[in-house]
Parts: sequence; structure tokens; C-alpha cells
Amino acid sequence: MRFLILSDPHANWPALEAVLADAEGKFDQVVCCGDLVGYNPDPARVTDWIRQNTICVVRGNHDKVVAGIDSLEWFNEIAQIAARWTIGQLSDDQLAYLRELPIGPAKLEHFHVWHGSPRDEDEYVTGAREAAPAFEALEHPLAFFGHTHLQGIFVSKHRRLGVIAPVPRNEREIAIELEPDVLYLVNPGSVGQPRDGDPRAAYAIYDAEQKVVYLRRVDYPIQRTASAIVEAGLPEVLAQRLAYGF
Repeated sequence: MRFLILSDPHANWPALEAVLADAEGKFDQVVCCGDLVGYNPDPARVTDWIRQNTICVVRGNHDKVVAGIDSLEWFNEIAQIAARWTIGQLSDDQLAYLRELPIGPAKLEHFHVWHGSPRDEDEYVTGAREAAPAFEALEHPLAFFGHTHLQGIFVSKHRRLGVIAPVPRNEREIAIELEPDVLYLVNPGSVGQPRDGDPRAAYAIYDAEQKVVYLRRVDYPIQRTASAIVEAGLPEVLAQRLAYGF
């Protein structure tokens, strides 16, 4: 079984479309680590695709705010504007779907899925210090998470922690063969708003039979999303940042 692992698509349909084209024929099922909406101009289309095509989705913080579960006060001004706009773009049915998304972590047959961390869905795991407690929650040796928009992998071997960097800018993929007695926390990166300095859409594929994780990047028509952001009346900074991957 091969899994397409998505995280943080954030209403960026051109980016999601590019990921799906790039991954075509390479996966059997789809999993999403949350934040379907926020920031970008296609919340309805992205939400509908995720709803119809995934076997597992956990909620993200933007999903919670747009669904009315969390207060807008937790967001900065730009994110608040985008969240209010997003609410107006979604039907009652779509909002209900976001409201009903489960809190992570989710445990599947081969791996775990969560948004931030297993102890707090809103925690940002950006370094080994934050990753260390997450390893304690694992029943499988592998988990996928998002929230930070930073592609990469944390590893734990006999309680010694290490980091695997994201796909280099001059490459499209790196393959990580999973070793026995090693634990892995994999952030596939953000489909819709990367923040690791690489503007390409990020995702992962996991081959459960071969026990290989592929981190991948793919170009997408950034200007198409940027123009739609401006046309929708969303803050221009959301359009500008996409080209820089920050």
C-alpha cells in the first residue's frame, strides 16, 4: 500500500492540483495532516477534494477557527482577515465538515497522523527539543505531522535524536529507507504555503510494503494563486510570500 501524505494545503488549489499530477500513479490512498483552509483563495474546492478523496484527515488550527471551534483572537491580523473571508466562501455543509474533523493523533494500520504534536494539536514541532516528547507517544515507528510548514524528518535511534533535511532546491525527491529500531516523525511540508525557503509545493509518499518515505517537491503556477488572492481582496502579503517560500 502506498500513501500520499498531504499537509497544510491551505486553500491553494493550483498547488494541490500540481501535487496530484506529480504523484499520479504513485499512491493508493490519501491522508491529510490538517489545515485545509486559510490564507489562500480556494477553500471550497480544496475542502471538497479532501473530503471526497482521503481516508484520514485530522483537523488543523485554521480548520478549527473557520469552523467556529476556536476564537479568531489566536490569529494575527492577516490570518484573521483570511479566516473571516474563508467563512464567507464555504457552505453550511462544508463548515460542518470542518467542524466534525477529528482531533489528532489518529492511529492507522501503518503509522500515526497528527497536526501539531500528539500532546497538543497546536504545538509547533520545529526542533529536536519539541520532537523528543512526541516519540514517547508512538506505538508505530512512524508518524506524519504538519503545522510548521517545514518539510523534514526527526529520527530517534536508541533515544539519540537526529534530523533529515528537506528536499534540496536542485532536486525533486529524496528517499528514506526506514530502519529497524528507529522511530520517525515526518513532516511532508506544506502543499499550499511552504515556509522553508522553497516555494515549491511539498508532500510525501509512504510505501508501506517497501518501508520507504519519499519527500517530494513540485513547481506549481504560483502567480495563478497570487493573482486570485489579490482579486479576492485578501491581503497582498499572502500573495507575495508564496514566491519566496516564507
